Amino acid sequence: MKKYILMRILRSIVSIFLVTTLTYTIIYTLVPRRLIFKQDPNYNKIATDKDKKTNYENTIYERMGYIDYYDTKELQEKASKENSSVTTEVSEENKKIYQQYIDKLGNGWKLQQLPLSEEFYAVREVPVYERVLEFYANLIQIDHPNAVQDEDNPNLERYIRIENDPSVGWALVGSGTKHKYLIYFNGQFPFIHQNFITFNLGNSYPTYANIPVLQVITQGQGQTKSAEVQFPTGKKTSSVNIYSRTYKSPGKADSQDIAKYGKGDAYTATQSNYQNPSMITSSAIIGLIGVALSYLIAVPLGSYMARLKDTWFDSLSTAALTFMMSLPTIALVYIVRLAGSAVGLPDSFPILGASDWRSYVLPAVILGLLSAPWTAVWIRRYMIDLQSQDFVRFARAKGLSEKEISNKHIFKNAMVPLVSSIPASIVGVITGATLTETVFAFPGMGKMLIDSVKASNNSMVVGLVFIFTCLSIFALLLGDILMTVLDPRIKLTSKGGK
Repeated sequence: MKKYILMRILRSIVSIFLVTTLTYTIIYTLVPRRLIFKQDPNYNKIATDKDKKTNYENTIYERMGYIDYYDTKELQEKASKENSSVTTEVSEENKKIYQQYIDKLGNGWKLQQLPLSEEFYAVREVPVYERVLEFYANLIQIDHPNAVQDEDNPNLERYIRIENDPSVGWALVGSGTKHKYLIYFNGQFPFIHQNFITFNLGNSYPTYANIPVLQVITQGQGQTKSAEVQFPTGKKTSSVNIYSRTYKSPGKADSQDIAKYGKGDAYTATQSNYQNPSMITSSAIIGLIGVALSYLIAVPLGSYMARLKDTWFDSLSTAALTFMMSLPTIALVYIVRLAGSAVGLPDSFPILGASDWRSYVLPAVILGLLSAPWTAVWIRRYMIDLQSQDFVRFARAKGLSEKEISNKHIFKNAMVPLVSSIPASIVGVITGATLTETVFAFPGMGKMLIDSVKASNNSMVVGLVFIFTCLSIFALLLGDILMTVLDPRIKLTSKGGK
């Protein structure tokens, strides 16, 4: 079994790599890059003439990995190392020096001039394979004492050690690391937290501009929430998430930073606490409720249909489930939405917000109803197949009633493949959430994926696809492991045998 799990994990990693690479390649080669500026509120403010427009576009393209870019000043600084006589002035002599420098760089670099001032700059188109390799090279970030290199703070201490920190209690604390608290404990699930190993999925743009993708989907939403926070200098009412302290050069600390952390503290950059759950938490709430609701409906319904095979109940239920399976998802969403509105449930999340449980009811119900018919029909078919097995005939020969046979024998054996269908339900919830969250304006990852596609937020699209793929593929592995827990007779092998 250990060999099987190892091979499944390796195949899962390969599958994640292939799906993410394919998505990355499609997004960054087939989607016109200029579309990103349609949702950029700063574009028209900054790009007021052709020169500023060219510089702004190239700066953003470089930030997103499309190109390497040296503006006029950067180009002059780099070329001056080869020829100190070069200046930023537009002249044939400078052009010749710049061209010689660009020719020496090679690798696709091109010398160009701004439309109005005709000042020189250089660009290089980054091949998509190079961007993909860069994405994976920086995907996993491991914090260490040499992570921060700050010329303005040469005496920065460098260590990782366990401390009874005055703000968070016992924790694994770093200096010279990006994060202050590498491992810490608190009363929030899952109670043990770490910043030692993190994922870098790129920065969001143009929506949530320049904020890391993972931070966008994991931080809270809505207005900030203030509470009493224990800072190194004492308790203060603040919205600061004290656990999120990251490095900030002491020379850039303002008066508020000094008042909270003391003069000279290098870890004053923080995130805030928010009133509403994060995107990933919001999606998890309705997703888990949806899966639970799906099984609460499908398991008893499928069992009764199998027990009452060929009766009016079975025929009526089969017809209803067939109708549900053939009903378009968008139609089911609007039917449930209309029915829910009739009984006073909100038809849009912002009406009542995250603080009211009723905001989660209809999205969760829809996600449950999307997979329940398929699960119920599958349970019915499997339990009917079991009714003809030898152990069932033996139970009838012993005089057990059909109810006892169904509950104690058939259902027990049906539980094993039933558990294996949980991953399919999870995948179904992920797929259905994209549409459901959009219709209800639900602030989850599903809606964020649709919004990111519309806004050409390429980094966010790739990041969400990576997360959804990981959840889907490792859910399949979890289903196999759960089968062995329920029935120890099942032996997983690398050949798929038992």
